[in-house]
Amino acid sequence: MAPLHPPARGFGRELGSAARDPIPTPAEGAATRRRCSPGEHGATMGAVSAMGWMLLLLLLRVPWAAGARPCSPKYFGRDAMVCVCNATYCDTLDPVVLPAPGTYVKYESSKAGKRLERSEGSFQRSAVTPGTWIEYNLIRLPIACSDFSTRPYSYDDVADDYELKHFKLAEEDVKMKIPLLHRASAVSQRPLLLYGSPWTAPAWMRSNGDVRGKGTLKGQAGDKYHKTWANYFIKFLDEYAKHNVTFWAVTVQNEPLGALLSPSQFPTIVFTAEQQRDFVVQDLGPALAQSSHRTQLIILDDQSTHLPHWAKVILGNATAARYVAGIGAHWYLDSIVPPRCRLEATHKLFPHHFLLYTEACSGFLTLRFSVSLGCWDRGQRYSHNILTVLNHFVSGWTDWNLALDTKGGPNWVKNYVDSPVIVDSSKDIFYKQPMFYHMGHFSKFIPEGSQRVGLQQSSRCLFCQLEHVAVLRPDGALVLVVLNRSGREVPFGIQDPAVGFIKTVAPANSIQTYLWRQQ
Repeated sequence: MAPLHPPARGFGRELGSAARDPIPTPAEGAATRRRCSPGEHGATMGAVSAMGWMLLLLLLRVPWAAGARPCSPKYFGRDAMVCVCNATYCDTLDPVVLPAPGTYVKYESSKAGKRLERSEGSFQRSAVTPGTWIEYNLIRLPIACSDFSTRPYSYDDVADDYELKHFKLAEEDVKMKIPLLHRASAVSQRPLLLYGSPWTAPAWMRSNGDVRGKGTLKGQAGDKYHKTWANYFIKFLDEYAKHNVTFWAVTVQNEPLGALLSPSQFPTIVFTAEQQRDFVVQDLGPALAQSSHRTQLIILDDQSTHLPHWAKVILGNATAARYVAGIGAHWYLDSIVPPRCRLEATHKLFPHHFLLYTEACSGFLTLRFSVSLGCWDRGQRYSHNILTVLNHFVSGWTDWNLALDTKGGPNWVKNYVDSPVIVDSSKDIFYKQPMFYHMGHFSKFIPEGSQRVGLQQSSRCLFCQLEHVAVLRPDGALVLVVLNRSGREVPFGIQDPAVGFIKTVAPANSIQTYLWRQQ
């Protein structure tokens, strides 16, 4: 199958390339009963907040029984369904088991109420130990505070401490993030890839003298402020390493131009592309290269609309390009300005630097409500964006908050949003939203090391109404994810010359994952 892009870091996984032959083929809250908010634009992606980790604690408390468990549904309006979980029950999936040659397995979620419902072309069951969760393995962690912290803070508030002698991890790191990372790693069926992103430097390094609000680093690249800020990254990696936590990558700055769109108190350091280039060349790049850490560097970590310009400015510099491994992008403006051309242009210019979607969420700056329990449309937007960017050279996709409370927080700047899991601590339950299952249609079945492959559509193009991506897994199995955003069912076929033909149907407003092997 003709691969559509070269190796890159991924969707909690890695999508690479190798020459193949083409496959022919024709993821009880806030208010009462709510409907999806009309007129919402786009969605946003990203990291794991402290509340996000509460979910893992809840999962670990549940005495899971052997075998898959069905969803316990609760409706918050017509077609707005969540799956309810508490200390004694939560729906689960069996681990993915490859079907026998000549058969396939299908997983389906739909607006009508299915949630990763499994069916087989030919019955085949293996004796395996069941697991929980949907196998996320790419985690973004804020370096010090973010807007989704409960307070603004840094790791060194002693003014003019250029040697960072007073650098110290916060209680949030030592008592929450690190223990939960260890627990997550212990239950994960795949190694976790962690990457860190800073929101703000200590107040004494910033032009506005505050960790909050719009500000720049004092001085200019190569001076004592920029050297100290680069060493701040190394101190962070050093301290986490003492707790046996290592980072695959760090981004230079979360949303370096985000102050233009964010609330006034939002913590951010403003960089232009030229300033970020100079900081990488003179300070951060050398600091990482000279450290004991094998941590990669990601630039941008802001809206995809800044591409390919941002990449041209930084990666067009040969020294900066040697220090940088990839480019991070956010999805917030993708529904207004489609990202396809920007991603293709960036990949064509810099094919050896991976593209990674580093943040996304729904409910951003809505006029009605941030959390919309059971909203199928928000989950569908996730899948639409994931399919779009995976088909245009992006190797991975990260949700911002894995779990939030019923208000869409905590968030000390009141920048409330939605998330795949909503926790109602007053009732000791949490709700798994459609977004959770839409993400699961990818994360559960596409492991790291997979590679995207080509599809050939027949001239009778009912299949053209469907969005899709095909992936070859490292174990040789093939995965096809199919999204039907229309209000009617679409019949289609899947033909693999090495196996045969599947005649099937994509129900209205549904997402399906097909899994089969050729030998």
